[in-house]
Amino acid sequence: MNFDTTENFIIEGDNLEVLKLLQKSYLGKVKMIYIDPPYNTGNDFIYPDNYTESLQTYLEYTGQVDAGGKKFSTNTEADGRFHSKWLNMMYPRLYLARNLLKEDGAIFISIDDNEVHNLRATMNDIFGEENFVATVAWQKVFAKKNKALISGSHDHILVYTRSLENWSRNLLPRDEAQTDAFKNPDNDARGRWQSVSFSVQSEDAERRKPYRYSITLPSGRAVQPPPGRHWNGLPERFEELRRDNRIRFGTDGDSLPREKVFLREVQEGIVPDTWWRHEDAGNNQEAKKEILDLFGDSEPYSTPKPTKLVRRMLEIATNKEHDIVLDFFAGSGTTGHAVLGLNKDDGGTRQFVLVQLPEPTGRRDYPSIADITKDRVRRVIQKLNEGAEDKLNLHGANKPDRGFKVFKLAESNFETWNAYVPQGDANLLGKQLEMHVDHIRDGRTDDDLLYELLLKSGYPLTTTVEKVNAAGKTFYSVADGLLLVCLEKELTHEFIKAMAERKPERVVCLDEGFAGNDQLKTNAVQTMKTKGVTSFKTV
Repeated sequence: MNFDTTENFIIEGDNLEVLKLLQKSYLGKVKMIYIDPPYNTGNDFIYPDNYTESLQTYLEYTGQVDAGGKKFSTNTEADGRFHSKWLNMMYPRLYLARNLLKEDGAIFISIDDNEVHNLRATMNDIFGEENFVATVAWQKVFAKKNKALISGSHDHILVYTRSLENWSRNLLPRDEAQTDAFKNPDNDARGRWQSVSFSVQSEDAERRKPYRYSITLPSGRAVQPPPGRHWNGLPERFEELRRDNRIRFGTDGDSLPREKVFLREVQEGIVPDTWWRHEDAGNNQEAKKEILDLFGDSEPYSTPKPTKLVRRMLEIATNKEHDIVLDFFAGSGTTGHAVLGLNKDDGGTRQFVLVQLPEPTGRRDYPSIADITKDRVRRVIQKLNEGAEDKLNLHGANKPDRGFKVFKLAESNFETWNAYVPQGDANLLGKQLEMHVDHIRDGRTDDDLLYELLLKSGYPLTTTVEKVNAAGKTFYSVADGLLLVCLEKELTHEFIKAMAERKPERVVCLDEGFAGNDQLKTNAVQTMKTKGVTSFKTV
């Protein structure tokens, strides 16, 4: 959807290999990562870390399916490596993900009790214990399980930053009920206020002795702070607040003192805490309802997260303008849904990058989970486009980005040199050389080649690309002409000169385009050099 203009994209493939491919082009560019990895509950998790094998081969080899394709449960608690298998899957992915975060970026990870302790230790190792922010308790269910010893109602969300000293969280928006709590019953000229107790809990009773003094109420009664508490200020501060009409003693003048806090003086939002109630951050039941609202009774995905949960993270950890949000365990696409929804509400231009393994589902309508991811985002966009008129973003009348590109992970478009050919075997070496005369794999399109070269050249997948005609042939102008990519297989001097006249920084051509004409290739190098091209390469 909107392939040429959108900055959102979904990649179908093993996230370990995808994270490796993104290292150069997205290094230090991601503002927020959210992942909901497979919980290590004794069921199988499928991530083929030997990508030289097909997914089916990998599943059979590891005993996750039989010859007929039927799944087995692989990581049971009886397995002696129950925890290490899961951690071996997670560690390299988290290590690579850290590289993609901006210095002021943050990562949120959903996890349950089975691995939260091991994940915390792993995150300390990769991100540094000094960059730990919090362990959030998210109330995922509100109904009690009567047969449980203690009914579990929450999951954990670990929050780490790339660099805590560079990270500043946002305040959560104050809702209508929280604003309505501020009243103005005495018509104070400073506006609406609410009262808070003038006493606070004593952490150090001995050190707080000066704060435990007698206060005479308007009724004439003298009071001390309640046991275990002290007044929130020395006598001088109390008297200053009383003179400024900031102390209340109840309607009868005989209640313990309370301090007036004015709405105009408090922060514009609410400081996030570690208890995320289901009313504020959604719950499992709400997540299922969202899926049913989009897909009807088919319900292709059984364990989604609610968009309100991800939205809360986005509100805390992202800004409105162009922040990149990555989810490399995308599942049903909740993160993409949340980004699109929040952008609609606040006029933001956040971008999402979703990665999902094409894990088979056994369904005809959605053969893999990646198919569910893509279709959910399509349905969300369609629903948003049918809704009310959008707020303008910060750039004025620009339309919101409601599209996404889809890429599928595959082996390189270029045949790789086999370094393991036995030395001295002239026949095998000759075959290798023959293969590299035309080393582009069969069936690969220009788009396939172009986007692989973009990544290898350090450009994001969303970089603007323009197709340009010159001297009877075409080339691709990348990032407003900084890089030119030529995929023509019959180059001419006139065409090479036309590219050089644009004075790009870098040019990449197919070696096949010179058809063994060394003189043309040498002239091309000199032509590019005279026009200030800093890098001219052939592949």
